[in-house]
Amino acid sequence: MSTRHDDRTAVAIALLYQNSKFLMQLREDIPDIAYPGCWAFFGGHLEPGESPEEGMRRELIEEIGYAPPDLLPFETHMQDPRFIRHVFHAPLTVELQTLELNEGCDLGLATLEEIRQGSRYSDRMGKSYPLGKPHQEILLSFIQHQAMS
Repeated sequence: MSTRHDDRTAVAIALLYQNSKFLMQLREDIPDIAYPGCWAFFGGHLEPGESPEEGMRRELIEEIGYAPPDLLPFETHMQDPRFIRHVFHAPLTVELQTLELNEGCDLGLATLEEIRQGSRYSDRMGKSYPLGKPHQEILLSFIQHQAMS
């Protein structure tokens, strides 16, 4: 499987949830990365020959040292001219403090209110940061989908 489709990079991202809150990563404020200084999902680029689920599992182990027991597909988002996002979801079955933050500058569980307002406070950094726009849209879509199920 190629990691690129019509010049867009294929990525896999995870919606991990616990007690109606969603795990998010505060991305470092480095200009040459996607969504610098924004809350986003854990995940990343697929490697050559890697399926979206394999890539998602690898990224979660690399970024937070966590392997969810079940990882279910949600949607594939193709509107972005830069990325094709394969979105997965799973419950976060461990306590937040047991996760190893190996990428980004903070992690935390975003509430529905924070998701709707589009920003979240970082305890580690001492200020609020915006949610990446596509990340907010994907979360709102997921929440609406779950309410309808």
